[in-house]
Amino acid sequence: MGETAGDRAVLAGSFAGAARRYWLGVFPGVCAERRRRETRAQQIPDPLLQRVVVDALRKWGNIEGASAFAAFAPRRRRAAAARAMVCFQAAYNYLDMLTELPSVDPTVNGRLLHEALLVALDPQAEHRDYYAHHHLHEDGGYLAETVDDCRAALAQLPSWAAVAPAAHRAAERIVAFQSCNTGEVQGDYSALERWARAHTPAGTGMRWWETAAAGGSSLCIYALIALAAEPRVGPEEVMAIEAAYFPWIGSLHSLLDNLVDAAEDYATGQRSLVGCYASPRDAATRMGMLAERSMQAARALPGRRHTLVLAAMASFYLCTPEARVPEAAPVADAVLAALGEPARLAMTVFRARHVLRRLAPSAPGAPARRGSGAEVVTPATVDPNCAE
Repeated sequence: MGETAGDRAVLAGSFAGAARRYWLGVFPGVCAERRRRETRAQQIPDPLLQRVVVDALRKWGNIEGASAFAAFAPRRRRAAAARAMVCFQAAYNYLDMLTELPSVDPTVNGRLLHEALLVALDPQAEHRDYYAHHHLHEDGGYLAETVDDCRAALAQLPSWAAVAPAAHRAAERIVAFQSCNTGEVQGDYSALERWARAHTPAGTGMRWWETAAAGGSSLCIYALIALAAEPRVGPEEVMAIEAAYFPWIGSLHSLLDNLVDAAEDYATGQRSLVGCYASPRDAATRMGMLAERSMQAARALPGRRHTLVLAAMASFYLCTPEARVPEAAPVADAVLAALGEPARLAMTVFRARHVLRRLAPSAPGAPARRGSGAEVVTPATVDPNCAE
């Protein structure tokens, strides 16, 4: 990427500052929120719903990742921003797992359940009967309470009204993605493909599954929540963030998540949008391009925060063992090359965390593993539902 020694020094300083703000000003509150959520989960009367919530909370890595955006919020509003992010992602994890359970009408069920995410971003909205099309109902108020906690935190952010319409659009994309992407045993890709083709921004050259992946990403919402913590926000800032995260950064985010979860998805019969690529080489070429465009978009935004978040997000996935199996390694290499020095620096940090985690797996506050690390990604095949 052509960075000079001075550029690398400034970048390292930015990483160090962001890390200090996160570990000292955000992470303790995130840990406290985790304990509250885990305690609350034990009060859910339906044992199956309780198990789904507990399993969703074990996916704490992406909740930590969501709260990382709060490190860039003003100090006075940092705790509120972090709590909104944690509650939103905790709800998203739960709803995502809930829609994987059998349903008579998975599309309608998926949409109604995920409408809780729209309510979470609107302090004036009334709760819906989220479980109306689901065979399980007795969550003891857990979902509504999580939504309300998110709304209460957002109400403390001075510029939430300025970013709310863009955040709502991002959440609506998540709802559409989740209602179409209901699992291979419950339908095909046709609805998701129609939605994605209709929402692919003109001139981007995005393949439909790349747009679909962007639709499922929650990163744009967290970037907007962090922005809402600022005392004054202009419409041009909101538009710039939305354009950077949808489709570029959001697409890369979801596809990297798919890449490292490929074995788990295969074992459980879930779809993997990465399987839409013709081959690992095709995936490497396209995702390298997405990484390059994502970095360009991040660098065009004010400050370094979006560059740092992008590099950290990619490194979170690419430092895992699942990213180094033969089918995934070409993609990982292409993405890292496109992201350049920020990703190389972030990879050093995440590799160190993995080493520490292996040495002290039971340490308080240790990040949860994404998976066992023992899975092997199945050979890449072209999904018959995927066509450009």
